[in-house]
Amino acid sequence: MALRRLPGLRLCDRLPDFFLLLLFRDCLIGAVNLKSSNRNPVVQEFESVELSCIITDSQTNDPRIEWKKIQDAQTTYVFFDNKIQGDLAGRAELLGKTSLKIWNVTRTDSALYRCEVVARNDRKAIDEIVIELTVQVKPVPPVCRVPKAVPVGKAATLHCQESEGYPPPYYSWYRNDVLLPTNSRANPRFRNSSFLLNSETGTLVFSAVHKEDSGQYYCIASNDAGSARCEEQEMEVYDLNIGGIIGGVLVVLAVLALITVGICCAYRRGYFISSKQNGESYKNPGKPDGVNYIRTNEEVWSEGTEQTSFRYQNVI
Repeated sequence: MALRRLPGLRLCDRLPDFFLLLLFRDCLIGAVNLKSSNRNPVVQEFESVELSCIITDSQTNDPRIEWKKIQDAQTTYVFFDNKIQGDLAGRAELLGKTSLKIWNVTRTDSALYRCEVVARNDRKAIDEIVIELTVQVKPVPPVCRVPKAVPVGKAATLHCQESEGYPPPYYSWYRNDVLLPTNSRANPRFRNSSFLLNSETGTLVFSAVHKEDSGQYYCIASNDAGSARCEEQEMEVYDLNIGGIIGGVLVVLAVLALITVGICCAYRRGYFISSKQNGESYKNPGKPDGVNYIRTNEEVWSEGTEQTSFRYQNVI
């Protein structure tokens, strides 16, 4: 005959599980724990954002809360000693005891933010959570450079650059309000063109322009925060006048030939021959009036030589 198990024995069998549950529950409650509803918030510049930091478990009624900003390998206080610190003073506050709200965010607010909680009455007294804030910045009107005139068959490069937007923008080019593809060969509509567009650098390169490439060009820089465009600029593609170029060269050669002939004739007629000296002897300048002039030995000897020569000629 089988023995019936008494109900009291079942309770005794469950006592070890009961004590383990109490012990595990005590361990959970004795540790401060944090969580966040969004660890990677993304916001546009000049808007507001909440950095979520929530205490899920703690036995401490008044834990110490600190927020720190980590940017460019430097750590600074954001919330310390129960007040906002640094460049967020006046445009941030603590929400729900631990979360941080920032108004009028700027691009310099993009950083890592660390929420630290110290609960002295808990067995695990410290916990922290890191939140990465990304501030998107709308592009400003880009700087565009378009050549004004290009001969048919020559290469041409159009530039578009913007330096304010974040994340970095991508670029699109338009001709006469028609969006250009990144590769002209990929679209039958542009089979008469030959160009490549780098949407990351904003460079539009024509390997050889055609008459159909003439038109009004402008560029648009875009990112997740918005877009901006530059003013339209005209690029003219013109034909080379081969006949005119040959005629101009012939005219220049003819002018050079005439100049050469003229110079030769002038040489033959003696226009460029310098006149000979007339052979007159050099004569010392006379003595100025009213000035006591002392003659040098050379002047005395020269005067004596001339007189002797004159007398000798008279004798002959």
